[in-house]
Amino acid sequence: MSKKIKIIVADDNRNLCQMLQNYLQDQEDLLIVGVANNGLEAWELIQTQEPDLIILDLVMPNLDGLGVLERINTRTTMTRPKIIMLTAFGQESLTHQAMMLGVDYFILKPFDLDILGKRIRSLTQDMPAVPLPQFSSSASPIVSSVGTGLNLNVEVTTMMHQIGIPAHVKGYQYIRDAILMVVEDVSLLGAVTKELYPGIAKKFDTAPSRVERGIRHAIELAWERGHTDTLKRIFGYSMNIERQKPTNSEFIALLADKLRVMSKVS
Repeated sequence: MSKKIKIIVADDNRNLCQMLQNYLQDQEDLLIVGVANNGLEAWELIQTQEPDLIILDLVMPNLDGLGVLERINTRTTMTRPKIIMLTAFGQESLTHQAMMLGVDYFILKPFDLDILGKRIRSLTQDMPAVPLPQFSSSASPIVSSVGTGLNLNVEVTTMMHQIGIPAHVKGYQYIRDAILMVVEDVSLLGAVTKELYPGIAKKFDTAPSRVERGIRHAIELAWERGHTDTLKRIFGYSMNIERQKPTNSEFIALLADKLRVMSKVS
């Protein structure tokens, strides 16, 4: 049997930590060697456990994710672990700083646990992973070229049908185009209002504000009329779907990431 991948989880959200712990413990090739709820605890675990990979929250008490990264970078005697950083919209400047400090992959909350599992394995097997997202407007955009073995148009249509978005509403087409655009260029996630909405608006000869409202309306319809089991499977891992709907950006980001993973597997 091959060596298990040693993982530390560091996040101040105890429910999220428990969810990650339950998931990782069920994976035969993954081994969780520590859970921390603040940056200082995380740093202690990193030094004692020497993990292969750290799932690290950007914002934590006592010592934030940036502080943990800085300490890892100054420690030359240890083998540098791979870093998956959990981030959220509204943390663009911090995310850019983290990128400069050597994060291997950003994953956006809410996220799919199975996608996280694939990212863990790809990073620790020295396979290339596409970072998500890069927010710095001064940095060159990250472009994700998808494989030709998957019909993305069919897959995104199927996914939206499963979620329960009615095909007759305007937001259906807006979401569909937004997902496909983000699959091709994930840097658009850092410029939703400045580039993504205007790009869709130009195609449909409408205003960016109407695109934003159309997407929001379509998501609201899905939550009102959609299939609860499907919504939980896609969004429920890190979001209480009964209490909150994803933002437009979260919705687009999550589905685009699913398609990117599917295109690599195909």
